[in-house]
Amino acid sequence: MVSVGMYPSLRVVHPNEEMYWNEMTGASQWNKLMEFFYVYVLKSINKDFIYVGITTNLKKRFFEHNNKEELSTKAYAPFDLIFYEAYRNEKDAKRREAYFKTTKGKVTLRQMLREYLREN
Repeated sequence: MVSVGMYPSLRVVHPNEEMYWNEMTGASQWNKLMEFFYVYVLKSINKDFIYVGITTNLKKRFFEHNNKEELSTKAYAPFDLIFYEAYRNEKDAKRREAYFKTTKGKVTLRQMLREYLREN
């Protein structure tokens, strides 16, 4: 870690830090250290449809939805990713996903994203 000027807690990441971590801890430990569970919300571009899901690889999952590889969303593609939250614990993420799928959770989501939904 390198301190910067009068901000000793500001961290400058060395370009080879990932390689350093892999050498020190092993790739599997690095991956576990950086693992997040994402609760995400997709909005169909062409239809009035919102989908809530969970994944550990947000980019890959978004690609799968947009390429009609997911049966439950195939008819509604393509999508915009309009919201996501990251969790370190899978149970926490699953609890949040389940909440967003309830009637109260859908109301909460629409309130949280009301400006975006109004514009689009």
